[in-house]
Amino acid sequence: QVQLIESGGGLVQPGGSLVLSCAGSGRPFSSNDMGWFRQAPGKEREFVASIRRGGAVTFYADSVKGRFTISRDNVAKNTVYLQMNSLKPEDTAVYYCNAAGSWGQGTQVTVSS
Repeated sequence: QVQLIESGGGLVQPGGSLVLSCAGSGRPFSSNDMGWFRQAPGKEREFVASIRRGGAVTFYADSVKGRFTISRDNVAKNTVYLQMNSLKPEDTAVYYCNAAGSWGQGTQVTVSS
């Protein structure tokens, strides 16, 4: 089983940037494909981005393509990142990290002027 802890959320103005981090422990981090999901109030949790275990292959939801970048550090920090640029109010949500069927506790991202 893998344990996940997200961080980096906060309040940002439209057009701003944030970097989310998800630190993993337990099962060898590099053996897991990793994903970011988000859930806005009153909506279902939705896929945002994912990265294969080696880090070379990534996938993005259409709504964030070109604005968000997922990456990972398998060696030094056992962490997956989500660089979020050009943020929009509709990006407001709780962002969750996922791996091997486990979820983190989530980190709130609010985009508002």
